[in-house]
Amino acid sequence: MEKYRFYKESNGNWYIDLPEWKGSKDDLQMVLGADTMLEYMAEGNNEVNAYISETAFDGADILRLKGLADDIGNGAYYFMQKYRGIEVNLDAWLCDVTLFVFNDNFPERIFIASVNYKL
Repeated sequence: MEKYRFYKESNGNWYIDLPEWKGSKDDLQMVLGADTMLEYMAEGNNEVNAYISETAFDGADILRLKGLADDIGNGAYYFMQKYRGIEVNLDAWLCDVTLFVFNDNFPERIFIASVNYKL
């Protein structure tokens, strides 16, 4: 389980904070549902610190892989049925930065929980 920071800029765009990323900042932007998920997790704040893992842990919500995003050339589609027990039925596209975070892998399931959420 690793901890990651996500932040929202004044224009409303969400990004993952990856200082070790060698590519463009644009690559780190959360869009197409990932930004909506972060809005849920942020609860009105402009920052989310979250634990993320391929392994289940107490208090984590689940993103399930729906398939690779061959329609737009990269990334993968995920589905979050519930957030903290509330049905959200959220589709999200995660870009190839996911491969960087998960060692060249789009996991079948990604477990995520806000640091502020009691694990």
